[in-house]
Amino acid sequence: MDTRVPPVTMDPAAEVKSRRGRHDPDEMEGLFSRMLSRTRNVLPDPPVSVDGRLFALLPHDSVDGIRRLPDMLLGNIVSRLPGLALHPLVLVDSHILPADAGTAVVCANARRITSAVSRILAAHPGPFRCVHLTSYYMEEFDGLLRRWLQILADKGIEELILVNHPMPLGYLLRSTFFLPSTFLGMTTLTCLYLGLWKFPDMAGVKCTTFFPNLRELGLCTVLMESKDLDFILDRSPVLEMLCVESNIFNLGLRLVSQSIRCVKIILSFFEEIAVVDAPCLERLILSGGWTKDGVCTKVKISHAPKLQSLGYLDLENHVLEFGNTVIKAGTKASPSTMVPSVRILALDVHCGVRSYAKMIPAVLRCFPNVETLHIMSGETGQPSVKHNLEFLNESGTIKCIRSCIKLLVFHDFRGDRSELAFLKFFFKSALVLEEALIVMANGSFTLMEDMLSKVKPLGSMKRASSDSTITINPQGGSIWNFKKASDFSLCDPFAND
Repeated sequence: MDTRVPPVTMDPAAEVKSRRGRHDPDEMEGLFSRMLSRTRNVLPDPPVSVDGRLFALLPHDSVDGIRRLPDMLLGNIVSRLPGLALHPLVLVDSHILPADAGTAVVCANARRITSAVSRILAAHPGPFRCVHLTSYYMEEFDGLLRRWLQILADKGIEELILVNHPMPLGYLLRSTFFLPSTFLGMTTLTCLYLGLWKFPDMAGVKCTTFFPNLRELGLCTVLMESKDLDFILDRSPVLEMLCVESNIFNLGLRLVSQSIRCVKIILSFFEEIAVVDAPCLERLILSGGWTKDGVCTKVKISHAPKLQSLGYLDLENHVLEFGNTVIKAGTKASPSTMVPSVRILALDVHCGVRSYAKMIPAVLRCFPNVETLHIMSGETGQPSVKHNLEFLNESGTIKCIRSCIKLLVFHDFRGDRSELAFLKFFFKSALVLEEALIVMANGSFTLMEDMLSKVKPLGSMKRASSDSTITINPQGGSIWNFKKASDFSLCDPFAND
């Protein structure tokens, strides 16, 4: 589904306010639309569809299979159908929009939806299985939103998606518009996604368990402090999945959880990501990290015995610390610096920058049992290093390459000599490699002949694993599906669609 949102046009008053704050209105409109698009890309899909239909019989079939289903399962199925006033309620406000509204929500439509949602929430006795509220100018409906949240809390809401649409201008201008703290009283929640809000002021809030049933939490462009993040995590004792998207403020994540299985941090800056004690953590997904004021994110893993999938570790923007050792080029592997549970590893590497390329051996030695390795080749304006292959060979044997890695996926291949040098080094060392998939960077090759000439040296070289195959994807990579990264029915969270 296309999640892109067109530029959100400011009204005259907001435009004046923007200029007073020395913000260009056109740039702000584009920024709002990009933020909304990113948020929509990580939100859970609605459990209902406006096109949904219920069929009880197949053609020429006299047996009604629907009636044979257990009552509990039948009730769950029917509750997902739109427009039915049945228990429990499933409400997706975007389905109330006119058919031609697209992804843009104008004020008139927002007011129409607001009126309809108010009637539905008031009339339905509850419980509420799922409510998606994503089509509002929430600053205009502050008092109403508080009443909605109280109704949702009183009537047993299970899944709530609450996104401010469009992003209030005051958010970036540091206004005092906070998400009402009423949401903290929703003790029946199992899934909560908040988008484009300021976290409420927690002064005076009693320290109790607010979310005893919450299993999935998403914070998308939410202005908050580290203590707020700690606060909500400490009070979610059964939380299994955490997603933080488009955080642009100073945050530190200190993960102490007996239940969490997957953490996704997308397009965000964190001062530190510290996995202190997470015995159930299986996936730590990092995508689109960046530095702030020259400060890299420290990724520190202390206790995560079940961690199986990790990445993308960015050798430019992440500082890795395992045990009490900061990993640098030339760091010697030891039991305290190894994470032996990891089977799927993803690295973001600028192969053409010598200082980052020299980190590869040290980092790979921290993961001795990796079976699938993803390499994202970062583009750089610097010239490729001339002796990349030599210093990789001088680094000595790397256990996971030599005896564990069965699948290598090399993303965004451009044919640079530094990329070829890494691949040649890898192929000469990998004894158990079964397949190498080389995915071309989008737009890098206009002619098939050019592409084939770049990969030809790899096909003719002698490989340590004579039975291994090299597969070329000339079409380039598709957009990585962030939602898929937390789907445990899929083995590899880094595989493209």
